[in-house]
Amino acid sequence: MPDIGPVELIIILAIVVLVFGVGRLSKIGGEMGSAIRGFRQGLKGEAEQEQRQPEEAKQPPEIPPPS
Repeated sequence: MPDIGPVELIIILAIVVLVFGVGRLSKIGGEMGSAIRGFRQGLKGEAEQEQRQPEEAKQPPEIPPPS
């Protein structure tokens, strides 16, 4: 796969600006930023919740043998 240089990145950026427009790009950037922030907070919340649970709660329940 060929390397993408600065000239190619500028061309891609120019095409994206022409297609979407500057106003819409700023809106999309803001929405992506808030989505990433929410995703990170969700991951952090799950990690904290797992740390608060006692070790017994992490083990699967024992299933009695069939009679």
